[in-house]
Amino acid sequence: MAFHSLTRVGREDLYADYLEGEMSRDQLHDAVPQTVTESVINEEISPDTLGCIYDRIDSLLRGRKVDVLVGGPPCQAYSIVGRARDPERMVEDKRNHLYKCYAEFLTKYRPKRFVFENVAGLLSAKNREGQGYFDSIRSLFHKIGYESEYAQLRSSDFGVLQNRKRVVLVGWYKGTEASYPEPEKWIPNTTVSEVFGDLPSIGAGEGSVLPCNMQPEESLWRQEAGITGDFPVTWHVARPHTENDLEIYRIAVSQWNENRSRLHYSTLPSHLKAHRNKNSFVDRFKVVAANLPTSQTVVAHICKDGHYYIHPDLEQNRSITPSPNIA
Repeated sequence: MAFHSLTRVGREDLYADYLEGEMSRDQLHDAVPQTVTESVINEEISPDTLGCIYDRIDSLLRGRKVDVLVGGPPCQAYSIVGRARDPERMVEDKRNHLYKCYAEFLTKYRPKRFVFENVAGLLSAKNREGQGYFDSIRSLFHKIGYESEYAQLRSSDFGVLQNRKRVVLVGWYKGTEASYPEPEKWIPNTTVSEVFGDLPSIGAGEGSVLPCNMQPEESLWRQEAGITGDFPVTWHVARPHTENDLEIYRIAVSQWNENRSRLHYSTLPSHLKAHRNKNSFVDRFKVVAANLPTSQTVVAHICKDGHYYIHPDLEQNRSITPSPNIA
């Protein structure tokens, strides 16, 4: 946000100074136009904080109406993977009920339209009584005056090179003539290798949080996506790995490059099987294949191990970047 805000006033050089350590975070904050910093409300949304959040929003709106509300609660509670890992299947997670706060915003500001987004697992997530959360969400929105329709959209249909699906619910006032919009698709004719090819080659444990020098010849995908050479690419840092894991990475990449087949954990030599669990998550070591048009969904926990996101270049032999929590 800071970079784009400074770009609008022709001072993107200040962001570079910040990244290089020549400017403190407070100095950067002071340099960003005040209208931008005032619009960011750093507050947890909960029934207890709605009042103060309303006050901040009202001061920014200055009597203006809200046309569209866009948002969605955190996805962890609805995620299929999250439910699989949690003994309680996330039914007691308070984030399950944050949609009620979303409804409070709809009730107060009465936008003409709203967009509510979340993971595909929302469609199957249920409470302890077996009632689907998605049905409860739509029923509540209908109760406060909104019709709605939804679709499952795939990010790769819109220029993002990940196989990531999301449920996007769109709503409008009851009685108004409206329908679900048809977003314009952009499916670039490219592969993952074209994106990786712009980045400097580094090994496990190498790299820097500072802006890196991109390849002088920009990929066609980057040009079409509007990610120009002036855009600072930071956190190109590869986390370190054990020799055991690096050997598994070499096997996984070679197997894909030579046979186009994925590594099954059970097929590894015995001396490399360090995980106690050998019967589930057997695809835990997975290459982000260079020759495919998209990668598997990249999730937040990549910083914990990176095994599910192995770089396809054997020479680099590492997980993909960024991985900021390597300490």
